[in-house]
Amino acid sequence: MDTDVLIVGAGPTGLTLANELRVAGVPTLLVDKLPQRSTLSKAGGVQSRTQEAFDQRGLLEPLLATGNHPTGTAHFAGITLSLTQGRHRHPWRSIPQAVIEGFLEQHLAAQGISVRRDHELTGLSQDEDGVTATFASGRVVRSRYLVAADGGRSTVRSLLGAEFPGRPGTMTTVAADVRLSGDDPVMTHTRSEDGHWASVFPLGTDPQGRPLRRLSLGGPGRSLPREVPVTEAEIRDGLSAVFGSRVQLLELRYARRITNAARQAAQYRHGRVFLAGDAAHVHLPIGAQGMNTGIQDALNLGWKLGAAVHGWAPDHLLDTYHAERHPVAAAVLRNVQAQSLLMDQQGTRDPDLVATKELFAALTQLRDVQYFLDDVLSGMGIRYPMPGTEGRPLVGLPAPDLDLGPVRSHELLRRGRGVLLDPADRFAKVAALWHDRVDRAGQGAGTEPMLIRPDGYVCWAGNPDDLEPALGHWFGEPH
Repeated sequence: MDTDVLIVGAGPTGLTLANELRVAGVPTLLVDKLPQRSTLSKAGGVQSRTQEAFDQRGLLEPLLATGNHPTGTAHFAGITLSLTQGRHRHPWRSIPQAVIEGFLEQHLAAQGISVRRDHELTGLSQDEDGVTATFASGRVVRSRYLVAADGGRSTVRSLLGAEFPGRPGTMTTVAADVRLSGDDPVMTHTRSEDGHWASVFPLGTDPQGRPLRRLSLGGPGRSLPREVPVTEAEIRDGLSAVFGSRVQLLELRYARRITNAARQAAQYRHGRVFLAGDAAHVHLPIGAQGMNTGIQDALNLGWKLGAAVHGWAPDHLLDTYHAERHPVAAAVLRNVQAQSLLMDQQGTRDPDLVATKELFAALTQLRDVQYFLDDVLSGMGIRYPMPGTEGRPLVGLPAPDLDLGPVRSHELLRRGRGVLLDPADRFAKVAALWHDRVDRAGQGAGTEPMLIRPDGYVCWAGNPDDLEPALGHWFGEPH
């Protein structure tokens, strides 16, 4: 084998996975077909759960130190969820994808892992022992596992012939990175009476300290073929249709047309090949969910691949990647499609749709409705199907961040190992059997005992009789 894991695609998903495998001590090769990293913002919002995961690896603080990354308020279909402010330890933040990619690439380089660029995949085959990848240069790489993180038009997915069912794009909207003047709107979805609309949210600042905005535009007659270039005149006209003379375009840095295609791979695992990020699911970028879903794919898969490479993974462990992550992305596609409908992106002003949105907007004034939608968007409400969830409200959910005296519980996950919180020192004997894979923490008086997977999800809590089976289920045979 040339490497244990070959990752194709060095976007946020691939870079996050490479770091997870580094933490797990797994030799990894990360390749990308682009000759250099893209500087385009693309995605721009980082949800609470993703920030928690970065914090669990000690990456959040240095990431936030890269610039001005303002916080914002969640919205659903353009309706602000103001009652959710301050609900999570890490609020929604605006961090452009280009910043995240640059940060992760530099972090990996400092650990001796460099992205191999100009590597265009042209061939793929696998057998019972590994995967053989062929590149346009003629280079052949042999690995034990391969992960496709190469985007919505995934070459790996195509070479596999993997099913990618769903809906093709039926319309386009404009997404642009801009500087604006005048009554500069921030974090708003504004609609004119004739159906034209604009969404704006912050992207931090440029090198001169000037505020940047992500602008989305749509409405009657604005759905043009994807290949038609977006012009400054089109942006100015769209701003004028929504804001009149109150908002002016100062600079257009980047623009593209995006479609409302909604597709998801039928299977995330194909033998020794796995699909992750946009290679596994594509949808209209609403609510800052696409990049975050891909990063969470990587966090779920990374430790499981590490377990397989190191030889202690239970037979079923790699299959839990599809079982856990496929329903999550399916739910994202559903909520994005619902938001797109409620936002009336084509500006039809259909009376039935207007009435539906008015009723929905009234419902969102209820706290419980806002909390539910916030859980959907932030990732904090994801609950994986696991043994022991019955009657155990913590099992399957992200682990709470607890004060354990000298440390907080999230800091214990920085080694990328499982963590057993054992405040009463009751489980030292059984924990010793998995000491090479699970750390035991006896601090935290009053803390409920729980077992936390390396990706930060609780996989056991409460019943002492269930601890040893849970350790075996997630961490294999004892040492």
